[in-house]
Amino acid sequence: MVSTGTGIGMNIIDTHCHLDVEEFDSDRDQVIDSCLKAGVDKIVVPAISAPGWDALLSLCARYPQHLFPALGCHPIYIDQHQEQDLALLQNKAQENRPLAIGEIGLDFYIQDLDRSRQQAFFEAQVSIANDVDLPIIVHVRKAHDQVISTLKKTRNRGGIIHAFNGSRQQAMQYIDLGFKLGFGGTMTYSHSNKIRKLAKDLPMDAIVLETDAPDMTVASHRGERNSPEYLPECLHALAEIRNQPVDQVALATTNNARDILRLP
Repeated sequence: MVSTGTGIGMNIIDTHCHLDVEEFDSDRDQVIDSCLKAGVDKIVVPAISAPGWDALLSLCARYPQHLFPALGCHPIYIDQHQEQDLALLQNKAQENRPLAIGEIGLDFYIQDLDRSRQQAFFEAQVSIANDVDLPIIVHVRKAHDQVISTLKKTRNRGGIIHAFNGSRQQAMQYIDLGFKLGFGGTMTYSHSNKIRKLAKDLPMDAIVLETDAPDMTVASHRGERNSPEYLPECLHALAEIRNQPVDQVALATTNNARDILRLP
C-alpha cells in the first residue's frame, strides 16, 4: 500500500462525515482529494432528512470506492420529518442498499424537541434496519439509558454510537449489544478529560474513528469548519492517549469499522 498522510503507510476510515451538506459545496472535490492524500480512504456519509437522500446517494455514487451512504432521519430535525418518510426509507434501503441506516437516535439535550415523536421514529428506523439487515448509526445526547433500553427490546445487527459521550457503564452495555463507539475531534483537546479517559480505558476492539465534519473540529482547527482530512489527527490523538503505536491503533480502528459496517 502506498504511503499516506497518516504517516503510517495505511489508509483509515471516517465512520461519520456529513460531506453532502452545503458547507462543502464550494470545495467538496478538493476535500475528497485531500482526504485520499491524507490517508482517509473511506468515508461514511450519514443522512439528515429525506429531502437530501437522493443527492447524498448521487454524491456517493460518484466515488463508489471511497464514499458510502447511510440513510435515515436525524432526531434533531424531528419537526421536519414526515410519516411517509419512513415508508420511503424502507423502499430506499431495499433498492439502494446503503451501508447503514443513519443518522438516527434520540436527542434529549435540546429541550423543545418532541421526545415521544423522536422515540417513535427511532423505533421505526431500527425496525427498518432489521428488515433490511443493516447496521445503524446512532445519534444520542442526554438519552443513553433510553437508547439502550430501546436497543435491548429490539433485534438489531449493531452499529455505531456516534460521538460517544456517556459513562463507562453505558459504553459496556452498548458493546454487549454489538455496537462500536465513535471517537473524533473532541479527543484532540487536552481539557476533554472525560472523553479522553473513555478513549483510553475502553476496549480497543470497540472504538472507531470519525470526524462528524463539518462539526466537532479538531483542536488545531478550532473555530473553523471541520473536515474529514483531519481524521489522522484523531488517530494520532487516540494513539497518544492509549500509549500505543499509531499503526496498531490505525489497524484496529479500521478493522473495527470494516467489521461492523461490512466494508470491503
